[in-house]
Amino acid sequence: MKLIAFKRKNQLNPEIGVLTEQGAVPAVRCGITYPDMNTLIEKATAHEMDYLNRMANERRTPLEAGSYALMSPIPYPKQDVICLGLNYKEHIEEAESYSSDAFELQKQNAVYFSKRASYCPGSGETVSSHSGLTEKLDYEAELAVIIGKEACQVPEEDVKDYIFGYTVLNDLTARDVQTSHAQWYFGKSLDGFCPMGPCIVTADEVSWPPVLKIRSYVNGELRQESDTGMLIHGIGEIIAELSQGMRLMPGTIIATGTPKGTGMGMNPPVFLKPGDTVVCEIEGIGRLENTIV
Repeated sequence: MKLIAFKRKNQLNPEIGVLTEQGAVPAVRCGITYPDMNTLIEKATAHEMDYLNRMANERRTPLEAGSYALMSPIPYPKQDVICLGLNYKEHIEEAESYSSDAFELQKQNAVYFSKRASYCPGSGETVSSHSGLTEKLDYEAELAVIIGKEACQVPEEDVKDYIFGYTVLNDLTARDVQTSHAQWYFGKSLDGFCPMGPCIVTADEVSWPPVLKIRSYVNGELRQESDTGMLIHGIGEIIAELSQGMRLMPGTIIATGTPKGTGMGMNPPVFLKPGDTVVCEIEGIGRLENTIV
């Protein structure tokens, strides 16, 4: 099932729904009245999810095209996004080539950092270039995992049961800010730097572990192309390790890292500028498109 958040024309409050082959079906038309995606993830039962899927695909009329705008499926995360750095081998190489001081990987353990995301833009929304602060704005297409129930000390073989679904995330980064500080938090966390979407695909729709093609384009030019089977630290390992020392609550977003092909990896590096359009896409989930302003 593909779950979405959207806003109808002339309405202030967003709604949640299901994206079907016929179009977007509001959850309220299916008798599901949770106010937002975070609440749905936390409280919906398996029976309610099955009912929502069946009703949306069989019995409910979708919204008219043009009568609504998609948002990020979780526009307002409850907490910072957990991110994996340097989790594709060839991306490590291009990062070290760009700045060995900032990106040299000296250990084999996973690299974790967090990303402030008070609001996550959805597909079709613009993102500020923050031109007064950064001149080296970069893109990173990533598979994001959404936790579905409280995870504490979860064995790796059980991780699948704790995943609600998956979405596309663009880990936008101010490279000059990132590399000028001893940590990455500021350069990763400028307002608007966490676009997500266009939907959450529920975990039952995706093979385990996910092996999905992942790509990014800038102004139509292919920049990144890989698949999530190339992760150095897989999703099972990541969630099992994190849950040994911290409780991962429902709605937690984990961005699993980006493959090679970022702007800093080009020779010479090429960074985003106002007017550029970035598309991040993952097989089976969809396309996340944002224009820099």
